[in-house]
Amino acid sequence: MVYRGKDKPVVQITLADGQEKAFIPSYTSLDQIRGTVTITTPVETNIGQVQIGFEGVCKTFVEKVATSSPTHGRTEAFQNFLHLGQPIQESDYPSDRMAKAGETYTFPFIFVVPEELLPQVCGGHETDDNVHEAHKIPPPTLGDPMTAVWGKSMMDDMAPDMAKISYCIRAKVSGGRDSNGKHVVIGEALKKIRFIPAIPEHPPLVVVGGKDDDYRLRQEKKIRKGTLQGKLGTLVMESVQPQALRLHPPSKKTSYAISTTATIYLRFDPATADAEPPGLGMLVTKLKVGTFYSSKALMQIPKRSNEFHYSNTQSLYVDSLQLSSRCVTAVQWIKQTSDKLPRRESGGSTISNSSLSFVEPSSTYREKLPYYIARIFVPVTLPEKAEGNNSNKLFVPTFHACLLSRVYVLHFYLSCHTPGASITDPSIHIKIPIQVSANPNPDARPTISEDEAQAIARRQPAETPGPLPPRPTYEEATGSVPPSPVSPGFEFGAGWRGAAGEGAARSTESLGLPDYAVHTTGRLTVSSTATRFS
Repeated sequence: MVYRGKDKPVVQITLADGQEKAFIPSYTSLDQIRGTVTITTPVETNIGQVQIGFEGVCKTFVEKVATSSPTHGRTEAFQNFLHLGQPIQESDYPSDRMAKAGETYTFPFIFVVPEELLPQVCGGHETDDNVHEAHKIPPPTLGDPMTAVWGKSMMDDMAPDMAKISYCIRAKVSGGRDSNGKHVVIGEALKKIRFIPAIPEHPPLVVVGGKDDDYRLRQEKKIRKGTLQGKLGTLVMESVQPQALRLHPPSKKTSYAISTTATIYLRFDPATADAEPPGLGMLVTKLKVGTFYSSKALMQIPKRSNEFHYSNTQSLYVDSLQLSSRCVTAVQWIKQTSDKLPRRESGGSTISNSSLSFVEPSSTYREKLPYYIARIFVPVTLPEKAEGNNSNKLFVPTFHACLLSRVYVLHFYLSCHTPGASITDPSIHIKIPIQVSANPNPDARPTISEDEAQAIARRQPAETPGPLPPRPTYEEATGSVPPSPVSPGFEFGAGWRGAAGEGAARSTESLGLPDYAVHTTGRLTVSSTATRFS
């Protein structure tokens, strides 16, 4: 029977976990989503089946333009990477599955947001274990303007229109099956939610790039005395990846800013013994937000942005924010004599936090000449919306999924003043990777059944998961890890695999309640369309 207009059942989804009045409910890993689905039938209705699910989907498309013919089209991809189903008890259905006219029936549901997806979520196409572990982490909500909110204010999550990750609670009511055996949907409801996964801080990246790569930890600049004048010396600017910017859990409202501190090390090698170092001017800090997206499965972590240019199946969207601009003229140079030149350790360490650090000499350094060093501490604060701050930017953690990746890069621009007059002041520029992580909800705990607890207790000692790895320490050593000869860009997460691959990983099936059914689909659908213009 087909129900139309006023005869169709009315399906409503209502939350009962404290976010009933939220414009867009927000959750993080291991949070419980509780609520009810109510079905009101204006007329007597046959309810064959009620389906309640928690879903996560990713959609991307890449525009392609042919150069040899007037053809324009796009390649699209769709992935349903998460689907949790709520079992419905037979006692919740009306008698004989016939709903009476004017009656309302209630079906409760509860979902536990998983920490990880099942291993087959991306089909096992990844090239190494690091990529596979990264793809198993549920990605954050991204690119959906209806869920990018702060309170009731619409925000910008700096994602392109071509990439979208969304989560929702979906309820379907079917009234039987058609001639092909498929359920006939007679009522449906959907409630969008915002999800920010709890992502820990990972070890710093090992950068093995050149001057044209996305990251540049060190830069040398030859300084002249003035226009058409001789050389004054060489300025060296160097830094390392700072500690991560840690986002607050969505359910916890805090007033303190999300910030970290970067340290910039300077060295000046004079051309002559009597040459003085240049005066420092302005230090500008910018944050580049990069979103890599593809219409086919990514087999590795994006390494270079130029690999995503001029491609019919993958692309890159970059947004830029200026975080600060400060005057650093008060920074003092410290003169060092050549006899104080410290011996470089065999491990290649060039920077240490314990003292005013040593920066390797420039390529033009002349032995027995003095040199100058300085250090600048730079606060890095995200411009999130808060009281007294009208920023409309919304940040998500750094992540790498099957079709999408989000990365952040700090750009530091330093200007200096030369003794002689010049048309423009010389400047120097470095690009430093930075991670945006997310704190977990301290009140969230995984829930396991008695059978699962007994199975864990029966495990052999060798199979028992060990303690969680300690928080990464920062020795600020750019050369402490030997460069990889096969990675022209950077190696993602050196040493990170132990954080999730040595027994700490947990299947989503261990997070459900005793009567809780969990299943995850990793179907990836790619389609291509083209339009020819005459």
